[in-house]
Amino acid sequence: MQHWRGLDAVPPGWGRCVVTVGVFDGLHHGHRVIIGRAVERARAAHQPAVVVTFDPHPSEVVRPGTHPTVLTSPTRKAELVAELGADVLCVLPFTEEFSRLSPAAFAHTVLVESLHASAVVVGENFRFGAKAAGDIAVLTDLGRRSGFVVEGVPLADDGETRYSSTAVRALVAAGDVEGAAALLGRPHRLEGVVVRGDARGREIGFPTANLQTVAHAAVPADGVYAGRLLRRDGSAHGAAISIGTNPTFAGTERRVEAYVLDFDGDLYGERVSLELLAHLRETVRYDGVDALVAQIEKDVEATREVLARPGGGPGSS
Repeated sequence: MQHWRGLDAVPPGWGRCVVTVGVFDGLHHGHRVIIGRAVERARAAHQPAVVVTFDPHPSEVVRPGTHPTVLTSPTRKAELVAELGADVLCVLPFTEEFSRLSPAAFAHTVLVESLHASAVVVGENFRFGAKAAGDIAVLTDLGRRSGFVVEGVPLADDGETRYSSTAVRALVAAGDVEGAAALLGRPHRLEGVVVRGDARGREIGFPTANLQTVAHAAVPADGVYAGRLLRRDGSAHGAAISIGTNPTFAGTERRVEAYVLDFDGDLYGERVSLELLAHLRETVRYDGVDALVAQIEKDVEATREVLARPGGGPGSS
């Protein structure tokens, strides 16, 4: 899959293609239906499928300070888009100037002049242009005048909940990582670099990898979770993951710490991902180290039980 940043990266002589446009944070089931339809249509037309997305999140530019938590990093989003069979991921820098483009200017600049779209596939609630003034009807009319067709894909649901990034963020924020996984179609991930902490875990026999998460990361509610630590070499390791301030030691800084099961090595400075499979318990302040150690032992056993479930073992996602 080709990865373009900005319209200047479109190769000279680029021909017709099928385009889908969206923020696509999380690449949940609903997003995959839309992108999948664009890929299907592109294959039928013998044209490339182009996924257009934005960085940063448009809300941060339109309403500074309102950036929602991020479900997928740019790197992870690119991986997931590639898995869906897209030929190109085009990331458009979302600037104040770009945000002021009218629907007609957006369609002309992006879809017609730069990408030469033959068809545009979007969700039926798609909005675009300054102040989100454009919708499917507007896009269809612009396409009729500019030489591309528009397909609005009905919003998908699981029979009860409509697939949306907002719904996934709410579940993650509440600590319901299993509910979030049901909408995403895979476990929620946190990404970042392993940094040095207070070394208290090592002192009590449970050394942890402290994850410095990326900006705006969708970190679940405080608690203890069963999960996996994924390394860049492709290896995966079961992990009991603690999120919170470590109240037993009167901590004040919220941290993400992973005790990696059956692992003996140095992860400092390494960029890793944590997959969160199940919420085990709430964060509790213990009266002493012995009580804390006893609980951690129970957490490790509970994590092993989660990992032993069908499809729950390391490297299975």
